[in-house]
Amino acid sequence: MSNITILCVEDEAEIRALLVEELEDAGFKTLQAANGREGLETILAKWPDIVICDVTMPEMDGHELLAEIQLNHPELSNVPFIFLTALADKENMILGLQSGAADYLTKPIDFDILLAKVTGCITRIENDKKTGRAF
Repeated sequence: MSNITILCVEDEAEIRALLVEELEDAGFKTLQAANGREGLETILAKWPDIVICDVTMPEMDGHELLAEIQLNHPELSNVPFIFLTALADKENMILGLQSGAADYLTKPIDFDILLAKVTGCITRIENDKKTGRAF
């Protein structure tokens, strides 16, 4: 799985470090960003395969980041976003999924579930490449 690069956009440094450690231990390449603005710059420069993104962040939140990609960077609009957030209520989950996120995971992080969601995104990406469809 080392050919998959995952961008972790998370404003809390400890959580970001944990995410990166778990993902790298699972064999993924990682990139990091401390807020949505940095996340956007990294996405545009590095074209990650998957983005794991907090929702509530300074400068640009996760919803704004996803909307920016979808509206102004259509060449990257198929990159799967997994929202990772403390906003665990049903309304926020529905909003995240309706905004185009591939998945939604709440904190505290269950890394087994996170890795299962990442694997699901990878399966969809690989299937779409085989069939020529977009994610």
